[in-house]
Amino acid sequence: MNDVAAIVLAAGAGTRLKSKKPKVAHEILGKPLVNWVVDAAKGAGIQKVVAVVGHEAEQVLPLVQDECETAEQPERLGTAHAVQCALESPALSGFEGSVVILSGDCPLITSETIKGLADARSESGAAAVVLTMRLDDPFGYGRIVREGFDLAEGAATGATVTRIVEQKDATPEEAGICECNSGFYCFDAKSLREALREIGTDNAQGEYYLTDAMAVLRSKGQKTVALESDDPEECLGVNSRKQLAEACRIKQMQINDALMDGGVTMIAPELVWCGPDVKIARDVTIHPNVTLIGDVQIGEDTTLLPATMLKNTRVGEGCTVGPNTRLYDTEVGNGCVVDETVAHEAVLEDAATSGPRAYLRPGAHLCEGAKAGTHVEIKKSVIGKGSKVPHLSYIGDTQMGEGVNIGAGSITCNYDGKNKHRTVIGDGTFIGSDTMMVAPVEIGDNVVVGAGSVITKNVPDNALAVARSREKIYDEWVIEHKK
Repeated sequence: MNDVAAIVLAAGAGTRLKSKKPKVAHEILGKPLVNWVVDAAKGAGIQKVVAVVGHEAEQVLPLVQDECETAEQPERLGTAHAVQCALESPALSGFEGSVVILSGDCPLITSETIKGLADARSESGAAAVVLTMRLDDPFGYGRIVREGFDLAEGAATGATVTRIVEQKDATPEEAGICECNSGFYCFDAKSLREALREIGTDNAQGEYYLTDAMAVLRSKGQKTVALESDDPEECLGVNSRKQLAEACRIKQMQINDALMDGGVTMIAPELVWCGPDVKIARDVTIHPNVTLIGDVQIGEDTTLLPATMLKNTRVGEGCTVGPNTRLYDTEVGNGCVVDETVAHEAVLEDAATSGPRAYLRPGAHLCEGAKAGTHVEIKKSVIGKGSKVPHLSYIGDTQMGEGVNIGAGSITCNYDGKNKHRTVIGDGTFIGSDTMMVAPVEIGDNVVVGAGSVITKNVPDNALAVARSREKIYDEWVIEHKK
């Protein structure tokens, strides 16, 4: 769609959210509102997308500047002024064709509807097409006044849209109209530029309303029509915390329904939250209170990457996930059990297990059949094939071989207060409980380390290492002490 551009309005403050963050920066399932809209526009095949930023622009720009072009609205003078700022930006200066106007706080809009809006303008030859919706309770929305509208009868005889009346400017009769403005439009670029020059501020807000463009175009005899949405839900905006929660609920169930249709079992889908890019293989079972966020790809064709190269989250075929698990940008191979685990940028290869109550920090990599057990924390470490860290341990900055067993309460002491240091543990080594491995240190293959040891020196292959004080017993010491 080279002859179509999109403008995403993302300059508003969103005062009803009562937040230091701009409205469009608030997130649904780990993704800011504005990014849902930008992605929907790109999904419709629109290559030239411009986001208009304004309020707290320094927070919004990092969200969109790598995804689309941007334009700044230095003063918030209304939606028409925001569109003017975009049209005057280098990205759209001189552009001819169709311009789709999108609201950055409406994350439920679909690519199919955006494409349909652009197609409707192209096929009808109209100067403007507005996407409308019919609501049982239209309060707060602009009302669509069609040609031949009889205020007394509350009905229209024509398809042409003569004007859009904002809630604050509506008469009681106009306020009774149930067909509402969604905030999505498609204009002919030339006609839009001409209309913007004639829009004034004679309204309750004292702002330049984009909605007034419809009346301006009609006064010039140009064609202005409406495209009524089949699903008013996708047009809902986010102006409050309640609306944010409702939009999240809708997206949550849309995503979960698609995953279940693909062969994923969810014990309680209303208690599972998956980000928009999650892909899960068939025969994965997800228990309640699970959150999967990031570019998640869970499939039988998964190619596991080193944890340091992760850009997405994947969960493979036949896994059991949860309950009470949160995975962020994490890859999980086939046949894994991930129970009560929090993982960030981690890798679990096939048949690995984690939890309950495990914490896998960035760079944690459990190789095939490895285990991170109860109350275990792993950071920037490779746990070799079949190796186990069963319980109450911290492993950081470690390269661990195959078939290693780490006893309960053992720690790699990787931080000296200034720098991080590395621990290497060879294949088949047994680390006794409550062992401190003070890095930098290397422990060889097939080593046995006695429980309660503090290892500060390298240990060669096949050795026994014991580093603890000799036990001393003082007979009847308690009796004498109590005297």
